[in-house]
Amino acid sequence: MTATDKAREIEERTAFFDRVKGIRVASWATGLLLAAAAVVAAVLQPNLLTPYGVSSTFATFLPLVLVAVAQSFVVIGGGLDLSAGAIVALSSVVAVQAMRGEEGTALIGFLAAVGTGFACGAVNGLIVSRLRLQPLIATFATASVFSGLALFVLPTPGGTVPAAMTETFRQAIAGVPVSLLLVVAVAIGWLALRKLRVFRYIRASGGNPAAAYASLVPVAGARFASYAICGAVCGLAAVAVLGNSGSGDPFIGGDLALNSIAAVVIGGIALRGGIGSPIGAIAGAITLSLASTILFSVGLPTSWRALATGLVVILALSLSALGAPRRQR
Repeated sequence: MTATDKAREIEERTAFFDRVKGIRVASWATGLLLAAAAVVAAVLQPNLLTPYGVSSTFATFLPLVLVAVAQSFVVIGGGLDLSAGAIVALSSVVAVQAMRGEEGTALIGFLAAVGTGFACGAVNGLIVSRLRLQPLIATFATASVFSGLALFVLPTPGGTVPAAMTETFRQAIAGVPVSLLLVVAVAIGWLALRKLRVFRYIRASGGNPAAAYASLVPVAGARFASYAICGAVCGLAAVAVLGNSGSGDPFIGGDLALNSIAAVVIGGIALRGGIGSPIGAIAGAITLSLASTILFSVGLPTSWRALATGLVVILALSLSALGAPRRQR
């Protein structure tokens, strides 16, 4: 094989992977999967739609929903964060140690979790935007660092959070569970803030970095901001974990990173960046969580969750392909 042939082969493979990264799930396919999962889950668990069922279900879903939203900012900006789960774990144990179960320290724990998450995201952002390392490799490495720090802060699961935090998390306002209200608040917050310049910069940098740079968009700054925002939202997810469990666990973020990426894909966000919305990530996270609920209802072991996640992603992409014009397929 000549050098020309080898260069042509490399170009063809690069073009192929670029096309794969550009595949996205259509919004109607995301909605169809979400509706189907909700119907099946409600049939298998009739108490799912009761006030208690909705409250406990969304309390369980909320951490993944928040991490999926966090991941969506990075992916839309053209990156990827494999350390999101480790950030949640580290933020949660730092908050537990800051509160130590004492009443009146819930605000301290909240600030500690969000601050820790923001600091971790800022580290990722500096490595990716300033040192210009590949996001996949950089965040894989920082995930190990953050996980090690979580074990250093809290070597074994334990500790308690103030009763006010868990009680507030399980309450209802006008009959609507707080956990569900928080999901709605996240969606409304995005709709209210999406026109901010930083979010426009993040989208532009992910869609076409060269064109964004030529248009005087601070691409490096936008990428740093995407990771910093991701870390802060992961800190919020850590608060949700503590509010639901009532104690700290350094191993809590094990599957959150990969599941959040799956939720982002199901939500119609292209992995090449620049396309999609955190609203879709919310729908994708709820769909994945409902799939796990369905597996539990039919008595299948939790080890099948990874299989269910993969099947849901494949089904979502297949629906989009079938619904696309023949030329696009």
